[in-house]
Amino acid sequence: MTMRAFVLTLAVLAGGATAQQATDAVAPEAGNFLVQDVRAPVQAKEWMVVAAHPLASKAGARVLREGGTAADAMIAVQLVLGLVEPQSSGLGGGAFLVWYDAASGELTTLDARETAPVSATPLLFLNDEGQPLEFMQAVVGGRSVGVPGTPMLLAEAHARWGRLDWPDLFTEARQHAKEGFEVSPRMSASIAANADTLDRYPATRDYFFPEGRILKAGALLKNPAYAQTLDIFASDGPEPFYTGEIARQVTRAVQAAEDNLGALSAMDMALYSVKERAAVCAPYRTLEVCGMGPPSSGAIAVGQILGTLEGYDLAALGPADAEARRLIGDATRLAFADRGRYVADSDYVPVPVDGLLAPAYLRTRAELLDRSDALPEVEAGAPEFDHALLWGDDDAIDLPSTSHISIVDSYGNALSMTTTIENAFGSNIMAAGFLLNNELTDFSFASHEGGRPVANRVEPGKRPRSSMAPTIVMKDGAPVLVLGSPGGSQIISYVANALIGYVDWRMDVQQMVAMPHLTNRFGTYELEEGTQAEALADPLRDMGFEVDLRGLNSGLHAIAIGDGLQGGADPRREGLAIGE
Repeated sequence: MTMRAFVLTLAVLAGGATAQQATDAVAPEAGNFLVQDVRAPVQAKEWMVVAAHPLASKAGARVLREGGTAADAMIAVQLVLGLVEPQSSGLGGGAFLVWYDAASGELTTLDARETAPVSATPLLFLNDEGQPLEFMQAVVGGRSVGVPGTPMLLAEAHARWGRLDWPDLFTEARQHAKEGFEVSPRMSASIAANADTLDRYPATRDYFFPEGRILKAGALLKNPAYAQTLDIFASDGPEPFYTGEIARQVTRAVQAAEDNLGALSAMDMALYSVKERAAVCAPYRTLEVCGMGPPSSGAIAVGQILGTLEGYDLAALGPADAEARRLIGDATRLAFADRGRYVADSDYVPVPVDGLLAPAYLRTRAELLDRSDALPEVEAGAPEFDHALLWGDDDAIDLPSTSHISIVDSYGNALSMTTTIENAFGSNIMAAGFLLNNELTDFSFASHEGGRPVANRVEPGKRPRSSMAPTIVMKDGAPVLVLGSPGGSQIISYVANALIGYVDWRMDVQQMVAMPHLTNRFGTYELEEGTQAEALADPLRDMGFEVDLRGLNSGLHAIAIGDGLQGGADPRREGLAIGE
């Protein structure tokens, strides 16, 4: 079968890849490399919203239909997500936002990452013997809670780019909180999977285990405390979250967790600010892949992976080829080695962003791939650096409970935002009707490695490194693709692989988000169980990789911009693309 025939076959299976994609495809036979039954992309002319829950997507669609901007719609979406998908994001967490402004042609990135308390020290996650705590021992309770950034981000985005009245963006979230919403299968399953920690604190236990029973899918759930918070937020903006009654509820809840006491104070809340950062852009083929810089490692690592692969003809190999996967997997390992040593909050440590993405440096990294088997060991490289500090390698763990929102509005603006409370249900502490994050566990628990300081160690007021990779892909100065994903540190692989699927393998947006996952961060090749990826297990073992078949639950949401809009929602979650 030729690749043209292959793409046409995919078009039939998916219900509609475009004729132009079929004509342009150049890679050879690759097989039907897609997850389960793949829908056609959602088509639209004016606007599009893709989010992780139908109620959230519908709230964003209503705002866009009424003439709101992508920023307006994002606010409505996030407020609903925090209610119906509380295990993943909400007002107690943080986010990174990438914005393309159609009027100016400029990209803006906003950092609403959580911050460590001013009293935090590098000893925060060490026990009395000076050894790192067990991960879940650190997560559950007040110790892991950083200052939430999401409420201030929503207000900042509206002040910069909103059109509709602020209170109008709260309609759906307030209604669902007051009148109730149906618990989704995913939310119910997540509660069951985390029941042993969710019952530790009274407010959380009472909400998720009414009458002592786990909430079941289809149950009607109301959240009057969240409704009251939304009423205050709609009326008074973000101030109550940082200096008012909601801030007091947050700090009281953190300091009441006596089994794992937190240090978050009123001063920490009052000091918080959203920061505008320079976008990080990296070339790939004819495109510019743009996203969030430090404290996110997402755009740097994705750019490194793609830059390292630039000289290889992935299109000729195809998505089901073991050699393609060897190249992608080892390029990802190289990026993760650099990430673990060099990337942290750039307000605290210098990060060699330009050096890590320099074409000459990436060519030296690509030379390591010129072999027929897996790289035996992977170490951080030596990018051009403007100082002499030598960092130790990081041991931070990123867990996959996050959400992603992609929106294009009728004015031509585009928004990509990844939003999180970190672990499933964050710290497991509830205040004012929402869960508080455990983002501080994204710091390295150890402050030094081999006698060298770790860049991503805990420090007062610092923002922990993240893997979130909200992305807008540009061509000739205009956006052509908006995407991102949840998934902890796997986010980097999910986004990079999706981009390769779209650019090199000519998949449409629905096909690229449904493509089986194969990821390799630290040496073991993880293959998505129950998919065609399993067929590559033996070929990858023959190349020298350790292989692990497991669930890889992404939540990729993408919008392609061209002659109209195409939206794709990851079939692994409950997301929905809506457009007109």
